[in-house]
Amino acid sequence: MEADKKRVYGDVHFLTSLRPYRNFRNTVSLDKTAEYIAEEFKKIGAAPQFQKWEVESRVYKNVIASYNQEKFRRLVVGAHYDVAGDQPGADDNASAVAGLLEVARMVFKARPQLDYRIDFVAYCLEEPPFFATNSMGSYIHAKSLHDQKADVIGMICFEMIGYFSDEPNSQALSSPELAKIYPHTANFIIVVGIQQYAEFNTRVHGLMSKDAGIDVQVIQFPSGSGLAGLSDQRSYWRFNYPALMINDTSFIRNPHYHKNSDTIDTLDFDKMTEVINCSYKAVTNMV
Repeated sequence: MEADKKRVYGDVHFLTSLRPYRNFRNTVSLDKTAEYIAEEFKKIGAAPQFQKWEVESRVYKNVIASYNQEKFRRLVVGAHYDVAGDQPGADDNASAVAGLLEVARMVFKARPQLDYRIDFVAYCLEEPPFFATNSMGSYIHAKSLHDQKADVIGMICFEMIGYFSDEPNSQALSSPELAKIYPHTANFIIVVGIQQYAEFNTRVHGLMSKDAGIDVQVIQFPSGSGLAGLSDQRSYWRFNYPALMINDTSFIRNPHYHKNSDTIDTLDFDKMTEVINCSYKAVTNMV
């Protein structure tokens, strides 16, 4: 099962073309995004649901589609669809939404025999001013699982999976210690987790890296503070669910982070497609 690069490009093109931009103030654009995601889920035979909540007199939505809905145990695969400020958000986070949609398409087409459910979730309100608050869409979803006493295998968060470079020394590193361990060329993807959930992190990394068409690295931080917790996986840790992030190292690599220059032409769709391919292997082989 292979990802369709043309389809992935189409998703990113739609998301980055929306005006006004997909930030928390522009609920019309956020609603259009949610409807687009829901329609893409419907096309593959899923029955998407909207999970709604209100913040500061505005209503926001998560979009959820489930595979193997009758199964009790579940894996959550998510990505946020809002952006920070007035910018197109190609890498952050249209690339990840495209990855989420394409993995869902691959799963529903292949119909793998799994003994667990997969919940594909597109979140709103990951970005400031609601980051790290109980208003994050991922917090709303994680809490709902906790309240339902759901049996959660873990959560895989797609967060910025589209920016790469084959130029030497294109990968900045945040410390001399990391510089000794990780590549200095920004042509890899990385699984980011915390040591508390080392077994889950190692499982996902092993599945992704086997026969992968892209270099897959892994890092396990001591705790969820700092770099480890900079996306929606943090919300699941709060309820003691294993969770990790698949990431292109974000602002450590990408000079367009949270800028108006975060445009579709800065992304590498060949490498992004390989990230999706190896992510599919992990999503469909968790137990």
